[in-house]
Amino acid sequence: MPRVTVLTILLAITPMCAAAQDLERGEALFHMHCATCHGIEAHGDGPMGPALVVQPPNLRDLATRNGGKFPVTRVVMRIDGRDPLVSHGSPMPVYGSFFQVDEEMMQAETGQPILTSSPIVDLVSYLETLQD
Repeated sequence: MPRVTVLTILLAITPMCAAAQDLERGEALFHMHCATCHGIEAHGDGPMGPALVVQPPNLRDLATRNGGKFPVTRVVMRIDGRDPLVSHGSPMPVYGSFFQVDEEMMQAETGQPILTSSPIVDLVSYLETLQD
């Protein structure tokens, strides 16, 4: 008999991607916290880029560089620090705890749930709309 956990029940009754997905908030968060390095249009050409050891990537071609599929899991984990990038001396983002607030579920490109925060859901949802 399969083991039923509280998480299994919650996932069954909670629609995936029912998270906030406020694109206006995601855009505002991007401009406030990300554009300095990634550029106002997310092309990786922000004014702080030259000061970084590793240049910020063009965020508009994340799906293209991932075989045509937006890499939700990698983007979430890069932002929330589970997949740290220390090119500027600290995990990305340097804003740290700002993004670690209330928890929300988001659906990975594989269909699996990802637990993250509502600001990250909004930011990642916005980034997904920018894909060329």
